[in-house]
Amino acid sequence: MTDHRVMIVDDHPVVREGYRRLIDLQPGLSIVSEAEDARGAYIRFRETSPDVVVMDVTLNGVSGIEAIRHIRQYDESALIVVFTMHQGSAFALKSIEAGAAGYVTKSSDPENLIKAIFGVLEGRTVISPDVIESIAQDRIAGAGNRLDDLTTRQTEILRLLASGWPVEKIAEALSISLKTVRNNHYQIKSVLGLETDAQMVWFAWETGLVQAPLEEKA
Repeated sequence: MTDHRVMIVDDHPVVREGYRRLIDLQPGLSIVSEAEDARGAYIRFRETSPDVVVMDVTLNGVSGIEAIRHIRQYDESALIVVFTMHQGSAFALKSIEAGAAGYVTKSSDPENLIKAIFGVLEGRTVISPDVIESIAQDRIAGAGNRLDDLTTRQTEILRLLASGWPVEKIAEALSISLKTVRNNHYQIKSVLGLETDAQMVWFAWETGLVQAPLEEKA
């Protein structure tokens, strides 16, 4: 039986090595390629055509969510499992919306990642229990509804703006025009009911799209 070919995407070499050891030990799976950022993930996917991609959403620069969207635009049948530290519903829902077939947190048992890989290969959507609980709690509390109103592209632009990226850099990274970035900037605030960029950044912190800076100790 031919092994299922896996590509791993993470910006930390040590983490990729851990993936490699875990996955290569599993009968029926083998690593075919690796990437450390969104651009590299897209290029390597096209070069190696893996059966499944294991990807973190937090990458240097453009996020894994944008990489998922880009890969799925190229190949709508691509199978992608997100394996990340983010347990909150914001990243999970936007990853699934972008086209991910699985979402597993790194706090889960490593065996859950293997189960997720085989699960998506069988045609199932697999989400780890802690993330399902987080989504349910947010829905009960009414949280996250405004973020749902943003498109995947708008969510990525919001994340980059809140991370301090200038519009010129965002346009270049996402291969879109400055006008498109500025129009989306305006639309994001309009959809979310925000008046200032400071409110927009605060919203990104609250929803977990970006990490709030640590307060300096006196």
